[in-house]
Amino acid sequence: MDNNKVAIVTGGANGIGKAIVKQFCKQNFTVILVDKKEEDGQQLSQELKEDGNSVIFRKCDVGNYDEVKNLFTDIKDMFNRVDVLINNAGISKFKNFWDMDERDWNEIISTNLSSVFYFSKEAAPLMKDLGGCIINMASTRASMSEANTEAYSASKGGIFSLTHAMAITLSEYNIRVNSISPGWIETGDYDDLRDVDHLQHPSNRVGKPEDVARACLFLCHEENNFINGENLVIDGGMTRKMIYEH
Repeated sequence: MDNNKVAIVTGGANGIGKAIVKQFCKQNFTVILVDKKEEDGQQLSQELKEDGNSVIFRKCDVGNYDEVKNLFTDIKDMFNRVDVLINNAGISKFKNFWDMDERDWNEIISTNLSSVFYFSKEAAPLMKDLGGCIINMASTRASMSEANTEAYSASKGGIFSLTHAMAITLSEYNIRVNSISPGWIETGDYDDLRDVDHLQHPSNRVGKPEDVARACLFLCHEENNFINGENLVIDGGMTRKMIYEH
């Protein structure tokens, strides 16, 4: 990929976001790593800089629109362009339906869903001239659920719908918008997983953050520009598997 392109990765300090940051560094992007965990973000960006990568860390509460607008003022001053935006930031917070209050609901919706709109709205003007690619991190929980996941599932279902809406709106500016719905992606100690954890998947293994990171590279590649408004499920086949007790 092009050497001078700029990619923004929200929630880039850990987990899936960390893997995405590393993958885009390998492709010689300048990566703006956005996270509110300052210590983790600074540490990762420093490690990557020592390896010769172009990484800039910016602390930001992605659910706070004022902070997002301030961040993009800096990005415009530094680069005046954005080629790729990965809206990855999110919190997996589940709470009993009967105990959830307005504060719990708003925290999850603002962090997971509103942030996608905020970042996309601010990034799009910096993509208009050259075109660009936006990738939003949804979840298989947008279409299937366990109990007591209402706010999280709603946020991910909203991302799914927001993705195809923005794909149509931004198409006249040559900006493509897609989403990815990961299933079980293990961000902890992979070696601690049990055989049954792996073997229940048709792919015979639990997912890794790198599986999602490679998909991001695929979706933003210029030769794949006919993929637009789509949701790519990366779950080892689990949502295609019928599960009944016999």
